[in-house]
Amino acid sequence: MKKILLLLLLSATLVAAQYRDESNNKPDIRSGIVKNNSFGSLLGFINPDSFSMRHSFGLSYTAFGGYGGVALGVYTNSLAYKFSDRLKLETDISIVNSPYNSFGNDYSKQINGVYINRAQLTFKPSDNMNIFIQYRNLPVGYSPYGYGGYSPYYRDNYFNEWGF
Repeated sequence: MKKILLLLLLSATLVAAQYRDESNNKPDIRSGIVKNNSFGSLLGFINPDSFSMRHSFGLSYTAFGGYGGVALGVYTNSLAYKFSDRLKLETDISIVNSPYNSFGNDYSKQINGVYINRAQLTFKPSDNMNIFIQYRNLPVGYSPYGYGGYSPYYRDNYFNEWGF
């Protein structure tokens, strides 16, 4: 009996109680809203960290001194994907609508629509060299570069945060 009592007493002193600190177990609200993708990429080959998207919307009206005018609405979605530090792809896709103009329905049919304004592949083989392959398509009479039309010296740097 003494041995059993001594064994119970020794085993009771060796057992540590489990203490759970409730102050460190606060609920994380962000984890309930944002679901992390455990795969690390979309469809196995598109990395969302290398993808960038920007939106812009513009409204304008141009009057021609008593000869009428043109109202124009343009929504542009700019997409960029960085394949590597030396290769990236950029596109600007626009929806153009002229709800009012004094030139008639033919002009509206000619300018209204979806346009791939710019598609550009940029390759940087070295620090001092860039190779651009670019496609541009702008509606007739519409130019985001002002009244002078397309300038080959203009380079929009929407996605310059990537360093090239």
